[in-house]
Amino acid sequence: MKEWLSLCFTKSIIRRAVLTSLVVGAILIAINHGSAILAGEVDADRLLKIALTALVPYLVSTLSSVSALMDNRRTAAK
Repeated sequence: MKEWLSLCFTKSIIRRAVLTSLVVGAILIAINHGSAILAGEVDADRLLKIALTALVPYLVSTLSSVSALMDNRRTAAK
């Protein structure tokens, strides 16, 4: 678990996850909240949902990157 968490906070993993979150998050925000944003109907509840919408691709990217690195390390150790 310690190694897994350590990988989550490496510069390359964070950079990849942030870029993924910016691109995919922006698309998802536009799809899911675009009409509310354009109508000016953004309240605290909507802002929380927008933040969570951007967080999901960050987490997915981080989890998949760390899992791939861990699999590669296990395969190389055999």
